[in-house]
Amino acid sequence: MPLTVPKSVSHAAAIASPASEDGSEARARRQALRAHHGLAESRILAGNVRYLKITGFEWVRDETGLAYDGAMRFLKGGDAVIVDLRGNGGGSSEAIQYLTSHFLDADTLLLTFLQGSETPFQSRSLSHLPAGRLKGKPLYVLIDGGVASAAEEFAYHVHQFKLGELVGARTAGAANNNRFVPIAPSFVLSVSVGRPVHAVSKANWEGVGIEPSVEAPPTQALDVAHSLALGRLARTRGAAPEDIADYAWARTGVEARLHPVSLPPERLRALAGAYGEISVAFRNGALWLTRLNRPARRLTPLTSGGLFAVEEIDVLRVRFTPKGLELLRQDEAAPRLFEEDLTAPQPDIEATSR
Repeated sequence: MPLTVPKSVSHAAAIASPASEDGSEARARRQALRAHHGLAESRILAGNVRYLKITGFEWVRDETGLAYDGAMRFLKGGDAVIVDLRGNGGGSSEAIQYLTSHFLDADTLLLTFLQGSETPFQSRSLSHLPAGRLKGKPLYVLIDGGVASAAEEFAYHVHQFKLGELVGARTAGAANNNRFVPIAPSFVLSVSVGRPVHAVSKANWEGVGIEPSVEAPPTQALDVAHSLALGRLARTRGAAPEDIADYAWARTGVEARLHPVSLPPERLRALAGAYGEISVAFRNGALWLTRLNRPARRLTPLTSGGLFAVEEIDVLRVRFTPKGLELLRQDEAAPRLFEEDLTAPQPDIEATSR
């Protein structure tokens, strides 16, 4: 279907040669640099799971590769990797080749491009990668219906080469190569002129998309992938006990986001009280914890068994038991027990929650 060129782009620029500095190449370079080559966000998730959000696959010769090198070094330091492609409509096949190469042996055939009577062109994984390879590291790729074209190519490689898990929803199904033909001022026509053939499937994803290996609502795909990664890491043979404890701690929080726990007000109210230097008050349907003269923190239930997260302090949790209140720190092997003082007056709810 015709594509409207933004009013800010002249017709001359729209039909300029890709090599023209006043046309598409200059615009593409500016866009890539301003968007950090599509590498929009990187984070360390709980349990040392490394997360990378890619919003588009840009490629600027001698520049984008350096940005990817930094991103790959960041991912390499993680115990597992999550690459988020949700909403990524595609872009440069060179960027896909560079990214995919980090998860495969050198010189692995990826795709063969067929285009009319032209000689078929093959895409292979690269040999030289400054950041090294990430082979064998648990990989999870987030997908949805907004993932198309080149972004789908990476997801397809992950699926066909069994590099990791695809989490989310089916992709768009846009595999064939298009060429943009100007037809009038402010309009161009997108025409399919070729198709890729994958080295493993001998087919592609045109019109059918790519199914996730783990279906999940796109809005929850990150938490689902994070939980899967933590579970797999905890089962890894030879994992250190302290690492396994970290994975379990992190997964409890992730699972609570996926499956929120709701406790009745009467049960929460029964937990309010004085526990040594700790005061717990019930206010507006929630528990609030105050310790000495520190600010009050809201407690959010993580399980139905009395385990709570402490607002804004990820390394601290509270567990109510018949013996009292246990204060758990992620870096401490044993909890600290604070027995309930049944003779103390109920905490001043309004003062405690301020």
